[in-house]
Amino acid sequence: MLKKNKKSKKPTTLNEKIFNFVVYGVSTILILLIIYPLWFVIIASFSNPQDVASGAVWLWPKAWSLKGYEVLFQQPLLWRSYFNTIFYTVAGTLFGLLVNIPVAYALTRRDLVGRKWISLMYVIPMFVTGGLIPIYLVTKNFGLLNTIWVMIIPFAVSPYNIIVARTYFQESIPDGLWEAAQVDGSSTLRYFFTIVLPLSKAILAVIGLWTAVGIWNSWFNALIYLSDPNLQPLQLLLRQLLIMNQTLQTQTTGAMATELAQTSQMMQYASIVVSTLPIMLIYPFLQKYFNQGVMVGAIKE
Repeated sequence: MLKKNKKSKKPTTLNEKIFNFVVYGVSTILILLIIYPLWFVIIASFSNPQDVASGAVWLWPKAWSLKGYEVLFQQPLLWRSYFNTIFYTVAGTLFGLLVNIPVAYALTRRDLVGRKWISLMYVIPMFVTGGLIPIYLVTKNFGLLNTIWVMIIPFAVSPYNIIVARTYFQESIPDGLWEAAQVDGSSTLRYFFTIVLPLSKAILAVIGLWTAVGIWNSWFNALIYLSDPNLQPLQLLLRQLLIMNQTLQTQTTGAMATELAQTSQMMQYASIVVSTLPIMLIYPFLQKYFNQGVMVGAIKE
């Protein structure tokens, strides 16, 4: 019987061992520096504020407490605001992709009349905007003020996302595919939906994640354009609760002020966990495409 030849591995030199040790050591330290603040917020949300303030909480809660979550979940508009945020994020992300991705692809077509001027019109708003008052008046005149659509439609167009997606299409989608599709009798729309989009999962994931995170963390637009409490997103509600607790602390003294300060601190940690948990759960599923998309334009053939 023939014996399989096993490839002998060359012994690792001392310099390679030192290099690997340094690389793995630095990588481990960086990972800990990123993970530990997130872990500390989680354990602090379940800990006594006095233990957190005294530095007794490091890796595990010294004394478990759910008071921050109890006070937070007792707010009558919490779940309504949570639903609003989810709706704004999902609808806003889908609408943003629907608006920005076709525009980005259209700007890559050489047969587009006035392509350079259209691109310039998208670049100018990145540096110069009309200002808060004109935008507010336009939003009011279109009847979007104090409606769910004010969080989705007016701010869907993102020039930065369009430029990033356009760069991806230019660098990753060869022109030969369009020529081959034309030979087969494919139309522009059919080529875009059946060939371009399936090959652009990476940039779709990146633009979608950027848009979703931006909408999820947004509270300023809701503060300006929404006055109905039933339409407010989660971030705005949490901000109002924290401001209310701080205002009560300034109006009270003694043991009552101390208790309010501790409750406010626990609510802060609990609100961070509640507001960031969905994004943290979604990100691992998009990490593969996100790592590919952020390198758009970095490496050229």
